[in-house]
Amino acid sequence: MSLKKYAAIIGTLLLTSTVNAEQIWSDASISFLNGSNYEVGDSEKSIITLEHASGHTWGSTFVFVDRLHDSNFGGNETYGEMSAKITLFKPKNGFIKDVYFSPQLEFGSNPFSNFNNYLFGVGANLNIPNAKYFNVTFFTRNNDLSDNNSQVTFVWSFPLTDSVVYDGFADIATSHDTASAQQNITSQLKYDVGQHLGVKKGRLYAGIEYVYWNNKFGIDGITESNVNFLVKWHL
Repeated sequence: MSLKKYAAIIGTLLLTSTVNAEQIWSDASISFLNGSNYEVGDSEKSIITLEHASGHTWGSTFVFVDRLHDSNFGGNETYGEMSAKITLFKPKNGFIKDVYFSPQLEFGSNPFSNFNNYLFGVGANLNIPNAKYFNVTFFTRNNDLSDNNSQVTFVWSFPLTDSVVYDGFADIATSHDTASAQQNITSQLKYDVGQHLGVKKGRLYAGIEYVYWNNKFGIDGITESNVNFLVKWHL
């Protein structure tokens, strides 16, 4: 099926879903990260990340954009993702909270290339003890600069206390013509420092982000193990 047909299906689903739809919640944030064990390009990078998420009666949306400064690899890079989870059905009880269809766009630009990858998946939000949310999604990937492949993505958030949050994601992608199979596991451990600085609780966090990326960018044998310092402000 062509991308135009996919886009038409997605547009129809979104239009149908948003009739009489209501926004239930939303969150926007800006983060600063710095790490010194990056693979591919400069080993030290600084990243500014903008994020926005929202929940609706029909499902949810999530958007983020990373701006990376890499002084030894040709300058700045931009990477982002836009995704939606469109609820298909909700079991009345049990292990699965809801099942959804998820279209997603990955986009990026750097001094050497630009790309737009289109992902289409089906997933579920699972009832995991103590989790704020735990999602698993199975995607087919339509890649701009290479053959297509498949991916499974896990996304989670665990409030460990009322001041400490552990969240993250894992992308596990199959190999294709120019890339090896890769696994990117990225998680953040954050503490609510704002409550000690006169900031409203739940707004200002500091902590670490840890990235384990086997065969980074599909490059066989390149494995990144990288700790970043993190500050995150919820607007």
